[in-house]
Amino acid sequence: MIVRIMGEGQVRLSDSHLAELSALDDELSSEMEQGDGPGFRRTLRALLDKVRELGEPLPNDSLEPSELILPAPDATLDEVRALLTDEGLIPG
Repeated sequence: MIVRIMGEGQVRLSDSHLAELSALDDELSSEMEQGDGPGFRRTLRALLDKVRELGEPLPNDSLEPSELILPAPDATLDEVRALLTDEGLIPG
C-alpha cells in the first residue's frame, strides 16, 4: 500500500501493519470526538511516526497513486476531520 503524508512524501507500507495503525486511528478518532486537543496532537504524531517507522520511503520524484492520505503533522482538528471517513483515517 502506498501512503502519503501530506507535505512530506510517500512510503510503501505492508498491509500487515494496518491493524497496528488502526488502533492509533481509533484512539485519534476518540480524542477528536472528545475535543481533546493535546491528546489529538500526541496521537497524530504517534500515528505518523509509526507510518514512517514501518514504511519504506519512496523516492521524492516518485508519483505513484496513494491508497491512503494522512494529514501533515501540524494539521488542525478541523483539517483532520475533513479527511475522515466512517472508518477514520485508516480503512479496516
